[in-house]
Amino acid sequence: MRHQMSGRKLGRKSAHRSAMFSNLAAALIKHEQISTTLPKAKDLRPVVEKLVTLGKRGGLHERRQVVSMLQDTVLANKLFTVLADRYKTRKGGYTRVLKAGFRYGDNAPMAIIEFVDRDVTAKGKDSGPKPEAKAEAEAAAA
Repeated sequence: MRHQMSGRKLGRKSAHRSAMFSNLAAALIKHEQISTTLPKAKDLRPVVEKLVTLGKRGGLHERRQVVSMLQDTVLANKLFTVLADRYKTRKGGYTRVLKAGFRYGDNAPMAIIEFVDRDVTAKGKDSGPKPEAKAEAEAAAA
């Protein structure tokens, strides 16, 4: 029996699972809306809620905890400025999980996890390599 055991294993070892949630949390903070499988989205929600709560507290220790989780100071700054200001009066429930059908290949249940009152312009911003950076890299190689 699994008494007092919370969380899913998701077919991964614990180090892989924590790295996956770190990457998913960073993507969610960056884009404010991501699509993933339903079990991952449900397990990601408390991780992100705790990060937003740390951002609302705003001390140096909390900033170091967030940077150790996200591995990115730019996203930590966004969390401590933009998101902390947006949710300063809200006492929890910063994210929502919406069911989004089933994936084509393996019929896995998909979901969209997003911030409540999100910024719609943040979705897809700064994702992937930039075309001008690729042109500069090719010019430098030539």
